[in-house]
Amino acid sequence: MNKNDIRLIVIIILIALIILFIFSITKKKAKIANVYYGNDLILNINLGIDKTYEVMGENGKVVIEVLDDKIRVVEENSPYHLCSKQGFISNAGQSIICLPNKIIIKLPNEDIDTEVS
Repeated sequence: MNKNDIRLIVIIILIALIILFIFSITKKKAKIANVYYGNDLILNINLGIDKTYEVMGENGKVVIEVLDDKIRVVEENSPYHLCSKQGFISNAGQSIICLPNKIIIKLPNEDIDTEVS
């Protein structure tokens, strides 16, 4: 490697770090979560209130927990429990999809797709 190669690598790393920094400061935290059963909106959740919710899915009860402005599936009946293994989400645009139970939790961008029920 010569000096120009090292300079190129350093420039690429700096550009990548700048882009990563910009994305990290522009993430929007969601304020609400929409819970769907299939295509039907069944629950609007305020992420500012720590609480546990239970909804009925295709395979039975799905327990949803809100804690510190984040949301996750705590317990559900599915073969591999992938929904509960996803953990907490909190940024607008993220979602938890529990296909065996037909439950979808979406964190909408307030300026684009907020639904009120």
